[in-house]
Amino acid sequence: MSVTRLRVRVPATTANLGPGFDTLGLALGLWNEVIVEPDDSGRIRVDVHGSGRGRLPRDERHLVVRTMLDTLDRLGSRDRLDGARVIARNEVPQSGGLGSSASAVVAGVAAALWLHTGALPDRDELFRLASAAEGHPDNAAPAVYGGGTIAWQDDSGAHAVPIAVDPRVTPVILVPDYQVRTAETRRLLPERVPLADAVFDVSRAALLVRALEARPDLLPAATEDRLHQPYRAEAMRPTAELIGRLRGAGHAAVLSGAGPTVLVLAQSPVEADAVVAQAPARTAGAGGLEVRWRARRVAVARDGATVVA
Repeated sequence: MSVTRLRVRVPATTANLGPGFDTLGLALGLWNEVIVEPDDSGRIRVDVHGSGRGRLPRDERHLVVRTMLDTLDRLGSRDRLDGARVIARNEVPQSGGLGSSASAVVAGVAAALWLHTGALPDRDELFRLASAAEGHPDNAAPAVYGGGTIAWQDDSGAHAVPIAVDPRVTPVILVPDYQVRTAETRRLLPERVPLADAVFDVSRAALLVRALEARPDLLPAATEDRLHQPYRAEAMRPTAELIGRLRGAGHAAVLSGAGPTVLVLAQSPVEADAVVAQAPARTAGAGGLEVRWRARRVAVARDGATVVA
């Protein structure tokens, strides 16, 4: 059966939020859009616009298409996709710690579920399949459900519950012009950490949930972390130095996901605007090279992935 035109929109996400390693996530108001159109050629071709244009694959190797085909295989519905033209409009920066891969995986699974059933996908099933494909539910959860989320895994799979984010909380992202790969920075993490550091992060993660829900004034203390950011710092020194400067000025600055983007959870729109206004355009990088930064205030995306056919 040939594909019917459909459109999938998925928000950017930021994970960890400091101490909530592999657990806490937040959907941000940057969106990737994927359009799947019928094509009688019998081939799948991809047009990429925005972030990743000229670098991302334009065939079945593209992550959205690869996920869509893998999901259809698992569902026993591979015959429902013949030729197709896939248009990817990417607002989310690639390899920046803003969930670009999770966005692609969620979009691919959502499209496959629609092709399989002919109806809008159930969010819980979308989350379950996307988490299995992505490998970590902390980005998949906010991408699917929107807002703030707490995710965990057990023997039955991935689970998530929402966090009600106080409307005063205003994210700011500072995106550098260099990239790191999540797999590379993850290899820097130790298999064991001191008990005191584990207790430290448990206390901050618990406090962070409360800070996000109703006490933005607690965000600077609640975003402290000893579990992963200090170990990743050596792979992205300009990012670590900027986080230190921002925290020294009283802002709740953290590594967005695995980086190198910096996330500031401002206590108010006024603080967010001040961070953007004072953000450096350039900082020193390795070997005397300059790192360029783009600072942007973004909204919390209250809605997650949507499919329109």
